[in-house]
Amino acid sequence: MNPLIFSIILLTVMAGTLIVMISSHWLFIWIGFEMNMLAIIPILMKNFSPRSMEASTKYFLTQATASMLLMLGVIINLMYSGQWTTTKIFNQTSSIMITTALTMKLGLAPFHFWVPEVTQGIPLASGLILLTWQKLAPLSVLYQIAPSINSNMLLTMSILSIMIGGWGGLNQTQLRKIMAYSSIGHMGWMTAVMVYSPTMTMLYLLVYLTMTITMFMLFMINSTTTLLSLSQTWNKTPVITTLILTVMMSMGGLPPLSGFAPKWMIIQELTKNDSIILPTMMAMMALLNLYFYMRLTYSTALTMFPSSNNMKMKWQFENTKRMPSLPIMVVLSTMMLPLTPMMSVLY
Repeated sequence: MNPLIFSIILLTVMAGTLIVMISSHWLFIWIGFEMNMLAIIPILMKNFSPRSMEASTKYFLTQATASMLLMLGVIINLMYSGQWTTTKIFNQTSSIMITTALTMKLGLAPFHFWVPEVTQGIPLASGLILLTWQKLAPLSVLYQIAPSINSNMLLTMSILSIMIGGWGGLNQTQLRKIMAYSSIGHMGWMTAVMVYSPTMTMLYLLVYLTMTITMFMLFMINSTTTLLSLSQTWNKTPVITTLILTVMMSMGGLPPLSGFAPKWMIIQELTKNDSIILPTMMAMMALLNLYFYMRLTYSTALTMFPSSNNMKMKWQFENTKRMPSLPIMVVLSTMMLPLTPMMSVLY
């Protein structure tokens, strides 16, 4: 793709998200979502193939449906309130419509089916944008309307997302699909605490973004997309492979690592609000996520393939992919647990 065209498209994606985040008028929010959706499609189809075209079409249809539902909810709200501001939703039907549209854009269950399919069909760099940047706009709108959301509906969708995020990744060998199911599970955790403490959701989002960006950067260095290719990287880049497996454990929420801190704080917040069954179920479902990451780590660590001579000489070839921020990202993704008291003060 022409660098000038690509930079214009990227700027449009960023502008669309920023318009959504700074607007307090429903029409501007809708325009921001549309700009973002139309500009992201060429990025998803960067390496053109029938598979990426199929993924982009699925993404477009899902997002267009969500935008239509959002506008329907906004118009119903307009009929009852006579205003376009996002401060309060006056009607139960419009609240359900708007929440459904935003959860569809986020990929929460039961509207999660597009996430693994789209992520699997696109390049790693596009998958990184899809699972990180594209979550910011819908979450910022949910944050704004949190007081008037139908809490029972959102909590049901959250627990479903955590379940599906755990179950869906169990037998996967494709790393992009595993990251997609992981994203569904993490979104469930974020929206579960949205009703009680929206600031906590933002804190979890920061940790999630750090871990997901690090994970994709590590995959991109070796162009690793499957469990088989991951298990063969021991001979070529043992340090990178070790880091991938450590960050995976952090994403699963293993206690000494960064990923445990936001989960711990969310369980604490829900318990403070006299909710006992919900955090218990969430913690149990989080074990599923941890299990499939452990399975990956186990199968990768135990399979050091017999390597040919040219495989052994690979260290002589310089890696052309430069990622200077990778060491900082890895440290943040794995060693943030001691900062938990500071984070709890911030929220």
